[in-house]
Amino acid sequence: MPKKIIVVSLLFIALTGFKAERSLHLYRFPDLRYFPSMPCAADNQVTVEGAQLGRYLFYDPILSKDNNLSCGSCHKQANAFSDAPLSFSKGGNGVLQTRNTPPLFNLAWYPALFWDGKAKSVEEQVFHPVRSSTEMQMDWKAVAERINKSAFYKARFDIVFPGKPIDSVLIAKAIAQFERTLISCRSKYDSVLNGLVFFTRDEVDGFEIVNDMTRGDCLHCHTTDGDALGTTLGFSNNGLDSARTFTGYTDRGRGQVTGVVQDNGKFKIPSLRNLRYTAPYMHDGRFMTLEQVVDFYSEDVREGITTDSKMEFAHAGGSHLSAADKRKVIAFLNTLNDDAFVTDTSFSNPFVVNK
Repeated sequence: MPKKIIVVSLLFIALTGFKAERSLHLYRFPDLRYFPSMPCAADNQVTVEGAQLGRYLFYDPILSKDNNLSCGSCHKQANAFSDAPLSFSKGGNGVLQTRNTPPLFNLAWYPALFWDGKAKSVEEQVFHPVRSSTEMQMDWKAVAERINKSAFYKARFDIVFPGKPIDSVLIAKAIAQFERTLISCRSKYDSVLNGLVFFTRDEVDGFEIVNDMTRGDCLHCHTTDGDALGTTLGFSNNGLDSARTFTGYTDRGRGQVTGVVQDNGKFKIPSLRNLRYTAPYMHDGRFMTLEQVVDFYSEDVREGITTDSKMEFAHAGGSHLSAADKRKVIAFLNTLNDDAFVTDTSFSNPFVVNK
């Protein structure tokens, strides 16, 4: 073959490959000026096409052994992608989980996921439920084989990840792209930060109580003043149980992952956002209402060996708020509910046609 033809052929291949990559559209995230800078996965940029592919996979039971369970089965949009009102979700084999299903929003900021932080990225988080013997009970190789047999998925993977064989890594990347788009930032609280509306008097008072170390003392774990995430993203023992020894916790939590006994009884600090939709609360779903949660922090905190030392009132059993203060705290917390997030059709099940 003449050299000129070879050069032209190689140039054509290079250009068509470039064109395939350029045909993807970077996902445009909402205005997040009051949020910390969003960490980005350098090897998995979110694109419109990638997020859409991940959305299909998120809602498809093809990921489970018996084709009866999808990510969306336990992470329901109407409940901010939690499994409310259940304390514990049922796996594909009907077995109850041992921890409450956490909601899914603003995941991109978390340096560790799950209640115990066993996953260090959104992509890694995707792997666990699929291969769990009590959840989807599936082998990732078998998942990839199923998806490779689907013309529907093959066409979409060719667009999002051109020239790459479909495997567990690409499947996880696609789902992670969708999960990174699940951003909650349209609550009344956000509108106040953006100068569009104002808090009521009770909501202002509630905000002040939450951020006052001598009253609510919530600010050490839950950020609402200068940081819109509603969580420090860390791990803490918030005084649910009064274990006096490091081995006294029935669920070791973070300690189960790190192997450090001082981490026993510590769990991921959840966000204060969307509490209206995500009851029951805590890692074990022990509190059915927000009122019960506020009562706990006010009167029933139990000081254990790993209880967070930043909890100013742990030694006194709680912060002992008045009934009026409790009402105001709840009024403020309700401003963090994002109705638009739980109804946004771009996050909804794409296999369901809304009539």
